[in-house]
Amino acid sequence: MKSALYERLAAAAEAGIPAAVVTRLGDGEQGLLAGDRWEGALELTEEQRAAVRRMRSADRSGMLAGAEGLFVRCYVRAPRLVLVGAAHISQFLAPMATLAGFEVIVIDPRRAFASAERFPGVRLLDDWPDDALAQVKLDARSAVVTLTHDSKLDDPALIAALASPAFYIGALGSTRTHAKRVARLTQAGLGAEIGRIHAPVGLDLGGRAPREIAVSILAEVIRVRYRGESP
Repeated sequence: MKSALYERLAAAAEAGIPAAVVTRLGDGEQGLLAGDRWEGALELTEEQRAAVRRMRSADRSGMLAGAEGLFVRCYVRAPRLVLVGAAHISQFLAPMATLAGFEVIVIDPRRAFASAERFPGVRLLDDWPDDALAQVKLDARSAVVTLTHDSKLDDPALIAALASPAFYIGALGSTRTHAKRVARLTQAGLGAEIGRIHAPVGLDLGGRAPREIAVSILAEVIRVRYRGESP
């Protein structure tokens, strides 16, 4: 790899920008897709670049389909799952998501709940949810789930998440609770983007215990990550 391309790849990794290096195996010519920027001597068609983006989104390295001799190597950080509310469900969901390969962040200004004893090895933020999410800098590999049952905490988090490219946004609560939430968010000036919220959160697996709800949430996050279903 030429030094200029390597330096750009290193800079992307340092900034947390997803990248992919495409190599033409016949002569070693390379190109780099870092974020939305393409650079390098290797020329690809728009269709091929779109295919590279899809492979990068799925973190799937390999030969580029439909293009002879082009190998794609993806460089992306782990997907993030941001949990707003250090509740019982979060205590089960955090270690499950970690085992599934997610970087987990728990946000809760109530320090008695968001403690290292309750969440060992998990990054904890005790700022107000919208301020904490500004620190996190949500991107297209981020998922946000609100679990506090407190509109003073959940609503600011949802508003911040809806303004981001997060691939999944979920909120705990019944259908009736969500209807009231939609009314509040609409009154706050949000519109069609409210439809991005998965609520009631999680796949309908039938379980009601906190650990079972955690399983259903993680299952839905993973399904949306790979299949992109709308709520």
